[in-house]
Amino acid sequence: MPNYSIVRLGNEYIVQAGEKSILKISSRRKAVKLMTLAADLLDQELMQQAEQSPSISRDPPVHSDVSELP
Repeated sequence: MPNYSIVRLGNEYIVQAGEKSILKISSRRKAVKLMTLAADLLDQELMQQAEQSPSISRDPPVHSDVSELP
C-alpha cells in the first residue's frame, strides 16, 4: 500500500489508506506488521496477474500444405 498512515487516537491506532480509515488496533507494532503483510500480499497478487496475462508476442505463423486440403 503506497499511501497509508498510522494515527494514534487515544489508546488505539487507526490505519488509514489515503483519507479512509481501514483498521483500528491497540498496538502500533501490530499495525505496522499487518500493513507490511498486506503490502506483500498485494505485491504477490500483482505478480501472479502479470504472469497470467497474455503475452504480447505473436504466435508462430501456421503454414498449411495445400496438397492436404480436400
